[in-house]
Amino acid sequence: MRYYPVFLNLTKKRCVVIGGGKVAERKVLSLLKAGAAVTVASPELTPRLIELKGRGRITHIARQYEDGDLKGAFLAVSAAGAAGLNDKIVSDGCLVNAADEPDKCDFIVPSTVTRGQLTVAVSTSGISPALARTIGIHLRRKLGRDFASYLSFLKRFRKQAIATIKDKSKKAALLRLAGSSASVTAVSEGRLQELKADLTRRLEELSK
Repeated sequence: MRYYPVFLNLTKKRCVVIGGGKVAERKVLSLLKAGAAVTVASPELTPRLIELKGRGRITHIARQYEDGDLKGAFLAVSAAGAAGLNDKIVSDGCLVNAADEPDKCDFIVPSTVTRGQLTVAVSTSGISPALARTIGIHLRRKLGRDFASYLSFLKRFRKQAIATIKDKSKKAALLRLAGSSASVTAVSEGRLQELKADLTRRLEELSK
């Protein structure tokens, strides 16, 4: 099976995690980072989840999953590890991910590399999560933290280029240069400041 890659906007959307163990905890933390409104259905919680509950970061249904728990949810993750549980989950129209059972998932969660607003996702379509994680480790080594700074620079740079360069072809060429393999290589090799200075100079010249 080939999956359709997509990045979801989960801001303030109701997401339900079924289970309260370590796997569920990882899922909850990633959903919270994405801005989701998280509900956890489980009779027990890890210490970290208890802390999040005490701070009002998550809503807790203190019992085993029951039909109807996903009503109004945009997305759900089954991470309880209970035998046969995934067969009982009724989606109520939301997207469901069942940990370690990709054949019962509406979607799978890829291994990700994050550098500021840059996110790179790696998936093996559920065939080998271990391989996806290993490839992710290699990418983390390649994509240093300077990429977060460069992307912040590009956000301002692109906005200014669009607003000030009248020649459309020159504008497009400059923006392509900013996202080119040469620019990626410069950031990777620690030449971020040099690259930013060069792009800024080009922008100023084209904006005259």
